[in-house]
Amino acid sequence: MPDLDDDHTGARIKKQRKLARLSQRELADVIPYSYSLLNQVECGARAATLDFTAAVAKALRVDVTTLTGQPYVTELQQDRLTALVRPIREALDIYDLGPDPEQLVRPTPQLVAAADGLCQAVRATHLRVAASDLPGLIHELTTAVWRAPCTELWQALASTYRTAHDIAVKFGYFDLSSVALDRMAWAAERASDPCLAAIRQYMRALVYFREGEYTIGRRLISSGHGQLLQAPADARETMAVTGQLHLGATVIAARARDSAGVKNHLMQAAACATRTGDAASIHWLSFGPTNIDLHRMSAAVEIGHYDDAVSQAEKIEIPPGLATSRRAHFFIDRARSEMEVGSTEAALKSLVSARRAAPEQTRYHPGARETISGLVRAARRTPETLNHMAAWIGL
Repeated sequence: MPDLDDDHTGARIKKQRKLARLSQRELADVIPYSYSLLNQVECGARAATLDFTAAVAKALRVDVTTLTGQPYVTELQQDRLTALVRPIREALDIYDLGPDPEQLVRPTPQLVAAADGLCQAVRATHLRVAASDLPGLIHELTTAVWRAPCTELWQALASTYRTAHDIAVKFGYFDLSSVALDRMAWAAERASDPCLAAIRQYMRALVYFREGEYTIGRRLISSGHGQLLQAPADARETMAVTGQLHLGATVIAARARDSAGVKNHLMQAAACATRTGDAASIHWLSFGPTNIDLHRMSAAVEIGHYDDAVSQAEKIEIPPGLATSRRAHFFIDRARSEMEVGSTEAALKSLVSARRAAPEQTRYHPGARETISGLVRAARRTPETLNHMAAWIGL
């Protein structure tokens, strides 16, 4: 069995609690979880779920990443990914400098296609490729929009900023993701594109979801719907973005233990999907009937109905065309639920499936890492596969 040191979420919670001069009882009194669970998480007997970690972070007034240990710099360095982050940060900082006189710029159709290709690469979890190509494309598009601004170029630039956000989140650089979203708003406004503006609000809502600020998350979802009032109501694009906003609201409601809200938003998302069908290619949102099923299962996970989540997961048929990133997320959610109901072998199998589908995404996903840690702590004798998984994430 791997040696478990103090570098885990429970140990970080204990450290931050002591810095706040709170006893376990005092902290348990201000989070919606029991003293017993807090005690077990701190000593490593139970995994710290994402909702539990968010609640503790909010109570202690620290960022969630302080407790999860993100970004996982050691592993990022081993994978030679840290060197890709600085050029992205620099590219996000040139937005107001005007055109670069030395920058060569391709024709607009090629730039639009390149921006779309990066979105596709992230959904396929080709994160290293996307992160490598992204800074150059941002530089090129920034010069292009300053030289000859047009809607298509502003939309493409907004898309690259969204890709920067996606990559930053997957690598655990949440400060960088916030900068990328600010830049996305700047470009979407100049593109006069209400759908892009609404997608940006959806992504901001998920940031607050991660931090446990559900009221703000809901307000951002509402703001996104407001942005869409400027878009053609019957357009398929508008309906897909509307539906995705409802799916975002679904998981926020689940984390807030609002069962009625979960039901309502799933119903409205389903109504949108009835009109759009499979709209996975619209803004690469993966919206459609399958994504509604996946969010219904995710909501069960977030609300703590693990038996229900496992039952739903067994009935979900993943279509071949579903984005790899979404497929891996499904396996991670499934593994967490299986671990919570005591099906440790099934949980390990689901984690292996997630790793096979999207190794980079899985390695840096805090839910996957906590589930692996939880399986190690629960095992009397660690299977060889689990040993390999534990070593892979740095245990």
